[in-house]
Amino acid sequence: MQSIVKYKEQISEFIDSISLSGTPKELYEPISYILSLGGKQIRPVLTLMAADVFGIDPKKAIHAATAIELFHNFSLMHDDIMDDAPLRRGHQTVHEKWNTNTAILSGDAMLILAYQYFENYESDTFRNLAKLFSKTAIEVCEGQQWDICFENRNDVSIPEYIQMIKFKTAVLVGAALKMGAIVAGSSQKNAEDIYDFGINLGIAFQLQDDYLDAFGDAATFGKQVGGDILENKKTFLYLKGVMNANESQREELVNYFSSTEQNAEEKVTRVKELFIETGSASDSKNLIEEYTIKALAILDQMDIAEDKKQQLRTFSHELMDRRV
Repeated sequence: MQSIVKYKEQISEFIDSISLSGTPKELYEPISYILSLGGKQIRPVLTLMAADVFGIDPKKAIHAATAIELFHNFSLMHDDIMDDAPLRRGHQTVHEKWNTNTAILSGDAMLILAYQYFENYESDTFRNLAKLFSKTAIEVCEGQQWDICFENRNDVSIPEYIQMIKFKTAVLVGAALKMGAIVAGSSQKNAEDIYDFGINLGIAFQLQDDYLDAFGDAATFGKQVGGDILENKKTFLYLKGVMNANESQREELVNYFSSTEQNAEEKVTRVKELFIETGSASDSKNLIEEYTIKALAILDQMDIAEDKKQQLRTFSHELMDRRV
């Protein structure tokens, strides 16, 4: 199998070769801009890796991988608008650099471009890829809407939160892997297993992303630290904090997450202290590990060579080894 570095080179080279010089340039320049910011390109790498795992040249999955990366960046562009986020990957967000209307329209164009890449496959493969992609896309939208709804609710449960991040984040990781399996013509069982592996890894990834939003370093995390706290997002850290808190700590947390009028720096500092005091920070780390272990356990039952399982394990460990 190829190295992860090689997969990244292949996807980067292909994306760099995409012609986005159409007119009006105001529609295409923001797409070029957000793609130029790079990122880890986790999802397209997984599509190429899955194709390799199931025995075909990963280059045959490059169009499916590109569709996944375009969709992911489309969702980021729109998420940033909804969150009013100033930074993405350490750079200005599209709506800040241009304007909100341009970011919405460029995002829409990006989604349509993503679908066009499936046209490079024969009918059966095209149909299976498009069916999975459409299902995944609507689930991502459902997850995003739940995320928005939770901001104004004080009764969000931890199972509801896990379901939200499954749809908002994990289904795209699972779909990226399953698309590689579809292009490779793998067995249905292996395609389903690698999808489930991706779901559990994706939940662990999003839990870690939420943790780093509070406790990460803006220089390495690439986003505004404390953004979820300022937006009153009911992440696992908050939900578990409220559950673990004594009466005075609970009152503080609920008050902080009931308004956006407080001093921002003071709010972020104190809420992080409460996450530590209530044990929700350590509980979050434990849950991240639990979902990572679940993902890795699925690999053991898959009908693939041990060296290919090890490649997926190595990738999983590298993915989850982001530093605070």
